[in-house]
Amino acid sequence: MEPASTASGVPPATSVTTADDNLQSSDSSSSPADAVNRLIHAVTQRQQHLLDKTVPHVLYRWIACLCVVLIYFVRVYFVEGFYIITYAIGIYLLNLIIAFLSPQEDPEASLTTGGTLPTRRSDEYRPFVRRLPEFKFWLSIVRAFTIGFMMTFFEVFDVPVFWPILLFYWVMLFFLTMRKQIQHMIKYRYVPFSFGKKQYGKKPAPTESSE
Repeated sequence: MEPASTASGVPPATSVTTADDNLQSSDSSSSPADAVNRLIHAVTQRQQHLLDKTVPHVLYRWIACLCVVLIYFVRVYFVEGFYIITYAIGIYLLNLIIAFLSPQEDPEASLTTGGTLPTRRSDEYRPFVRRLPEFKFWLSIVRAFTIGFMMTFFEVFDVPVFWPILLFYWVMLFFLTMRKQIQHMIKYRYVPFSFGKKQYGKKPAPTESSE
């Protein structure tokens, strides 16, 4: 009587060898680049998860942002350099502020097509939708100062410059840009803040019925 392995036509050693070859081929197909991509993907997912958990904590987020800004300026103060990096961050912050104060929809288009900005008291209340949301505004500021802080450790970015001229130019640019933005707000009658606006969805307090 022949063994079961001989009756099947394929020896057991051959099947084990085939499985080992498939395993080795799968391992060889996983290149180091794929491993790095998987690691980057895992780190990105973890970072996004942590950022999502900080969304409701507005006050603590901005306190942490203030700490990052102070650390950067303390670093620049002690090294007495890298003023061109500070100026670049200032220009970037100015663009962020303009996007934060601007509506998502163009007011000129909203006047002709009936957009989301109310222009009269009789209009239905519609919340102000920013071009740059508060969370992205905060995150962009933190990233800008973090990158700037790391750049201060490389002498190649320490370009000699007379910093009072940069400061004066930035202050003038900030003044002119904000004046233009305020004129834009007055012209189209919108306020990029929600203080004092009526809130809907709240149930009135229960009152005792008179007998």
